[in-house]
Amino acid sequence: MTAQKDLDTRDRIVRAAARLLTEADGEPVSTRAVCTAAGIGAPTLYHHFGDKRGLFDAVAAHGFEQYLESKRAQPPTGDPVDDLRQGWDLHVEFGRTHPAFYTLMYGTPRTPPVAAEAHRILTGLVEAVARAGRLGVSVEAAARMIHAAGVGVVLALISGGGDGELSVRTREAVLAAITVPDAEPADGGVSSAARAVALRAALAADPPPALTATESAMLAEWLDRIAAGRR
Repeated sequence: MTAQKDLDTRDRIVRAAARLLTEADGEPVSTRAVCTAAGIGAPTLYHHFGDKRGLFDAVAAHGFEQYLESKRAQPPTGDPVDDLRQGWDLHVEFGRTHPAFYTLMYGTPRTPPVAAEAHRILTGLVEAVARAGRLGVSVEAAARMIHAAGVGVVLALISGGGDGELSVRTREAVLAAITVPDAEPADGGVSSAARAVALRAALAADPPPALTATESAMLAEWLDRIAAGRR
């Protein structure tokens, strides 16, 4: 079997499994059904994926690739906080329109390498808010909060546990918790916490060559402590 035929067969199996998963409406999909749909024998499936978990890890990665098509194409709005809103809405829309994929991607402990790109995109959006002086918590904390809340909302919507307002209300609550207004405090300036987060993000993107690694780590720790003082 040539390398290209090997890749074609693997892709056919993944697409067959993905189609069955979508059509199953939450019911389990057997490897026998996948083999039948792909027109292969079980040894071929196990040759490519090792076992059933390996197969569905590949299907989850396929789902992430589909998800990232919309994330990569997200146009900037001109406001970094609105960019976060748009990113949240794209995430929720993907989950609502691809529930089987989403449950496999985020409802099970699978983290294919392609998932790292989704996290980098989210982190990049948060870093832009930080550089604008609009982030009131650390980039890492904000990204974790957005991810946890977003996944929770989508899984609730998929299971029928929320209405159309759940996403909007949760999104705005999270943004209110992690961002600061353009003019804070009352004198029109920016809070020291927001400035600390902004400087932390800027230094992470462009480390100052004049500082040693130890000095950079100390500065990062001090800025994190200033940022934490917001609360």
